[in-house]
Amino acid sequence: MKNALERLILATLLLFAVSTFAADKVVVVPLFSSDGKAEGDAVAADVLKGKSFSNDVEIGISGTRPPAPVARTAQTPAVPFDPATAGSDGALQKGVAWPNPRFTDNSDGTVTDNLTGLVWLKNASCFWTTFWINALSVAAALYDGWTGREFVSDGDCGLSDSSSAGDWRLPNIQELQSLIAYQYYDPALSNGAGTAKWSEGDVFSGNPSNYFWTSSIYANGGYAWSVHVGDGSVIAGGFSNNYSVWPVRDGQ
Repeated sequence: MKNALERLILATLLLFAVSTFAADKVVVVPLFSSDGKAEGDAVAADVLKGKSFSNDVEIGISGTRPPAPVARTAQTPAVPFDPATAGSDGALQKGVAWPNPRFTDNSDGTVTDNLTGLVWLKNASCFWTTFWINALSVAAALYDGWTGREFVSDGDCGLSDSSSAGDWRLPNIQELQSLIAYQYYDPALSNGAGTAKWSEGDVFSGNPSNYFWTSSIYANGGYAWSVHVGDGSVIAGGFSNNYSVWPVRDGQ
């Protein structure tokens, strides 16, 4: 009875530690055997693989999670070159494989990227082209029920996702580039399954073959990064240039 009470107290303390520990850490809650000892054959290095564990040597091991792995570009041994050049991206196919489906239409004016967990506006052409500082503002102003008609072609862009003001934003350069399927061009965007080139109405709608602003500023000043979703190219555009706006929000 005493051992059971001690185990309960220890588990409670460890659960408290989990709730208060830094978000980028792994806190381990040990599993106990009938004699009150921690069990398992994991080693401390497993923490760096993102695993939670305990063993009979160390209880409550913690460590820093590894950096996020890089996703594949979508090039294959047969596309765009058949066969792919030895040593090229298409031949090696390094990176994390795409999920299938890659994208999910949420039927509320939004699309979830199942690779990154980000939620994108379904209509890539809802916003008029505009200069950078305004792109930041109008992306942040979007919400379900918004009536910013001077900036968009369709009120709240068809949203019925219960989003609130401040939920949406302009994506950063890496977030926007994560959409690019370098297997294709005009546009360099895949279909919902992630198995073929995008076509109108397949998950996303509108015209994605434009330059789209990102929230990332060029380090040398005076410019912000943009991505041409038509071919995947990236340029630093002057703040006064007029590019498209494709808002994103964090997933649930």
